[in-house]
Amino acid sequence: MANNNIERWRDMSTTNISDAMDKLGINGGCLGITPIIQGLKMVGTAYTVHYIPCGQVKGTVGDYIDDVKPGEVIVIDDAGRDYCTVWGDILTLYSKTNGIAGTVIDGVCRDIPNIREIVYPVFSKGHYMVTGKDRVEVDAVQVPVSISGVQVKPGDVLVGDDTGVVVIPQDRADEVYEVAKEIGEAEDGIEKLVAEGHSITEARRKYGYHTLQRKE
Repeated sequence: MANNNIERWRDMSTTNISDAMDKLGINGGCLGITPIIQGLKMVGTAYTVHYIPCGQVKGTVGDYIDDVKPGEVIVIDDAGRDYCTVWGDILTLYSKTNGIAGTVIDGVCRDIPNIREIVYPVFSKGHYMVTGKDRVEVDAVQVPVSISGVQVKPGDVLVGDDTGVVVIPQDRADEVYEVAKEIGEAEDGIEKLVAEGHSITEARRKYGYHTLQRKE
């Protein structure tokens, strides 16, 4: 999908996108990945990073970031590790300064007060103060990775909001967008009818609510 189409996702909720992906039979919701800062929307294409535990010779944890382009989302596969962190305030400041769209971590981050002060979208499985240096290391970038069991490839679209994060395969993005748009319009119609005093049953029946996400 062309980069100039990325911004079309900004006004679309992760819930509508998830329903659309259900309808299309695509697994995309990242269970347990939540925002460090409420109220920030994240939209961008994936730059993937894979971590492994350190061996006898210690590797590094963050030198990849100089290669990340503005508008990309850093997607870190740390296999859900919660005993040390792979993200903090220095990486956050660099990312905000250089136009990186956000960070998604299958693992934990630290420096929460500073991340909130910088106002940059970070989504993770939690936070913990212990450093990842000499505990984990980057062994690959720009390869397929996993976030909560969802495969993410370089260039896939990620959308994050207060509900969580969804991953949209880049080769299905147009298809997902069109279905999500239809679902959003149907739900808007239901809400309008309810606001006008119609019953939930009537409003849902009119727009086929119970089958909006059903796989065809």
